[in-house]
Amino acid sequence: MKYRILLLAIMSVGIINAQQTKTESNDSIQELDQVFISTKVIFGSKYEAENRSGSSYYLSPKELEKFGYTDINRVLRTVPGVSIYEEDGFGLRPNISLRGTSPERSAKISVMEDGVLIAPAPYSAPAAYYFPSIARMQAVEILKGSSQIQYGPFTTGGAINLVSNQIPNAFKGSLKSSYGSFNTHQTHVRIGDSKSQFGYSLEYLKNNSKGFKDLLNNRNTGFDKNDVVAKFKIKSKETAKYNQALTFKFQYSDEVSNETYLGLTESDFNESPFARYAASQKDKMTNKHQQFLLTHEINVSNFLKITTSGYYNGFSRNWYKLNDVVVDGDKVKIASIVNNPTAYNPYMDIIRGTSNSAADALLVKANNRAYISKGIQTKLDFHWNGEQVFHDLEIGLRYHYDEEDRFQWKDGYNIINQQMNLTTAAARGSDANRISSAKAFAASILYKLKYKNLTVTPGIRYEDIKLQRENFGSDDPNRSGNDLSTRDNNVAIFIPGIGINYKLNNLTSIFAGIHKGFSPPGNQSGQKAEESINYELGTRFNYRGIRGEAVAFYNDYSNLLGSDLAASGGTGSLDQFNAGEVSVKGLELLLNYDLMEKNSNFSMPLTFGYTLTDATFQNNFGSDEDLWGEVESGDELPYIAKHQFNTSISLEHNKFELHLNGRQNGAFRTSAGTESINRNNGITSNFIVDFSGKYHIKNNLSITGMAINVFDNTYAVSKVPAGFRPGHPFGIYAGIEFQF
Repeated sequence: MKYRILLLAIMSVGIINAQQTKTESNDSIQELDQVFISTKVIFGSKYEAENRSGSSYYLSPKELEKFGYTDINRVLRTVPGVSIYEEDGFGLRPNISLRGTSPERSAKISVMEDGVLIAPAPYSAPAAYYFPSIARMQAVEILKGSSQIQYGPFTTGGAINLVSNQIPNAFKGSLKSSYGSFNTHQTHVRIGDSKSQFGYSLEYLKNNSKGFKDLLNNRNTGFDKNDVVAKFKIKSKETAKYNQALTFKFQYSDEVSNETYLGLTESDFNESPFARYAASQKDKMTNKHQQFLLTHEINVSNFLKITTSGYYNGFSRNWYKLNDVVVDGDKVKIASIVNNPTAYNPYMDIIRGTSNSAADALLVKANNRAYISKGIQTKLDFHWNGEQVFHDLEIGLRYHYDEEDRFQWKDGYNIINQQMNLTTAAARGSDANRISSAKAFAASILYKLKYKNLTVTPGIRYEDIKLQRENFGSDDPNRSGNDLSTRDNNVAIFIPGIGINYKLNNLTSIFAGIHKGFSPPGNQSGQKAEESINYELGTRFNYRGIRGEAVAFYNDYSNLLGSDLAASGGTGSLDQFNAGEVSVKGLELLLNYDLMEKNSNFSMPLTFGYTLTDATFQNNFGSDEDLWGEVESGDELPYIAKHQFNTSISLEHNKFELHLNGRQNGAFRTSAGTESINRNNGITSNFIVDFSGKYHIKNNLSITGMAINVFDNTYAVSKVPAGFRPGHPFGIYAGIEFQF
């Protein structure tokens, strides 16, 4: 693949227009509150999402602004087909699944920002320890149907595209600031302008909190995040032969979060769910992310548009966290200790700080990693009309390189009177010292044929991936190569798909699709990729003001891949293993109705969404890392809730808005099985209610309020990485919004 200078596609540019009227919302068109020059989108509006030949969902600016969430988990729970398990209560490390894919660190979905892959190393190490701040996004696009083959490499569950705030068409600015429970602050400032041939936008987001967990001496258990985005655009004159535009985007963010892998035993959780053990006092995540994105757009004619982007993403992180406990020379991982405290009672005493320890009893791992993700991509969009026929051909190309550099060590501590003290500073690189990398070429073709009420979209994707790992060994921190070992794996695959949509009338349509699901393998030589055949059948309808969508899906895996992630209780090697045949079937339902549709002054939209996901193994196997336990045919997959629903109701007026949202987080098991779910084998269900309101003092000035977990339910969200972890307790927040 040497010197393949290829380009690829970031999705089409659209001009999204101004203010939404009540008539428009009834027509499913939810538009932005200002005109934007351009955006890197998949479909760009709710109307387009609802008229595709496959499942898709568009979270509009208005929907995102209702609650103003900074937690991506809370945002995505409103979308049918999305499964999530939480970890920290703030959405710092999301675990997202689409249609039954493995959710751990969102590693089995294609996550993009402005059409560019945004996971730190999407091919070589796809676990998403970086996730963009949802508070600086204007829209979110979720694609689950057959046309998702355009947005690999992960094509089984789907793709999520986060659309960042765009350059405005005229001078505009805004200031949002809020404060609330747990000393939580948020400040968001934006300013931008456009002239005839130049436009810019500047944006700063700060979000921090002291945290809601209790650690000795009232230590901070929260986080501090900063985010800066700058965009500049130049474009040709209107009289130019070819309409062209060049956009440059720079993004930088940093984070310090006092987060830990160490959860609680079941008994300690029942007694004090928000407690933190003394042995977690040194745990801290620090990370930095930067993106450079240059995009060129040219309209060659009224029928041909070419969009080309070059991108570079750099991400560095060090999660300094307790990894092992040593008693009398025996080293045990924290997950094993917390999950079986009776068998490891002396270890638990040290973790709790109720007994003093010897030197190096606590091994704190500097899980230090650096990532690079870069490439060039282009998309050609050619469309033309025939007699009663519309044709659209999209060709996408991408050359991509990414790598993960692990340079890690473990420091030894003792604990005396609940205070941890450094006893041995380990040599840098003495725990892990290796580089994993991937070179990938991808090409896709999607053809759209529309004849009268029938739309057919066949497509195919090609992936050529070369994976490699260089392990320098723990005794060679200078990487001289004296103890170098390597391994590599190559995969080349065609991924076909086809979608069909037929409009029965202006109010009802049916759609269906079939496509191949794919997920890249690891770098072990000869390891097979994850593959499946995916089917869906659905309908969209509008009956007497009740708008909705119902979709049945079935994903037939011939080879599911499991991953050894520390985040799910494993060793953290990231090695994948074959789990064999799996069947995932389910139902997605979405209903919308305005209870005051005929009232000219008020709106009262009501929304209900439900997801059924039935995921079962079709063969027997045992995972070496004991992540899933001994699996038998018919066992349900862990970490996937079978039932989930979300409902919301709002009261909207030109002077105020009130929004109430309730979501049922379904029970899920943490090891494969068939028995009923309880705290021994999983996480039980819970129902959480949030509330938000806004009062418009003037057209450009508003006050806001929000309550999280209104009824202050105490609930567990997961048992990984190591022990029970609580969800966000009751919190109340107030703020102000000013536009100029």
